[in-house]
Amino acid sequence: MSTAPVRTEIEGPVSTIVMSRPERRNAVDREMATQLRQAFERFETDESQRIAVLWGDHGVFCAGADLGAVNDPARRNELDPDGGGAGPMGPTRMALSKPLIAAIAGHAVAGGLELALLADLRVAESGAVLGVFCRRFGVPLIDGGTVRLPRLVGMGRALDLILTGRPVAADEAVAMGLVNRVVPEGTSRQAAEALARELAAFPQQCMLADRASAYAQWALPLAEALRQEGRHGVPIVAAEGAAGAARFTGGTGRHGRF
Repeated sequence: MSTAPVRTEIEGPVSTIVMSRPERRNAVDREMATQLRQAFERFETDESQRIAVLWGDHGVFCAGADLGAVNDPARRNELDPDGGGAGPMGPTRMALSKPLIAAIAGHAVAGGLELALLADLRVAESGAVLGVFCRRFGVPLIDGGTVRLPRLVGMGRALDLILTGRPVAADEAVAMGLVNRVVPEGTSRQAAEALARELAAFPQQCMLADRASAYAQWALPLAEALRQEGRHGVPIVAAEGAAGAARFTGGTGRHGRF
């Protein structure tokens, strides 16, 4: 078994990126951040891989940045005062072109919450806890938390979490839309990988075009967003939709069956 803090396990078209630093509850220092970014870059460029799952080994997702490294110039996370470059947690400023699912067990807090927010979907175990725990230590959200959290759950709920730093249990997290589904203890990886296989089985051009349009619309006025949706979506009708329509008229998928 590898002792590296990050490893990737591939099964078919699904890459599971595993965080494994048990002595620090998967907290991320510079070395681990670099390995996380490299793992995501490999996933991005591997045409055989369609979906990624991010999971923390040893019963915890990620406790955030390793605060024990903050005062060690050799180990502390990369801090760019211009806000460019890589995110301190590694991949958090990447714009992924393929779906990512976070499989959350235990704590996903501070920078660990920001890693989870990078994902398109979040599957959390019933005992999971999420929150901006860095609030109490004067460490700001600089890995996308103040951007992705309000877009995901709305400004009011986001400010509740950001200002108070309070813990959010799985049942509340799913109610506010912070996570997409809750699964029994010990099953988040299996559930996320099963979901990943479902997504990998869909016609990919269509799914990726719809995903890209959903993200791109944030920066556009309504009329332009609608034009862009059509501009990128219409060619997919010929590329994948026509064949799919033929399958449907032939009897596949009637009454909502997948």
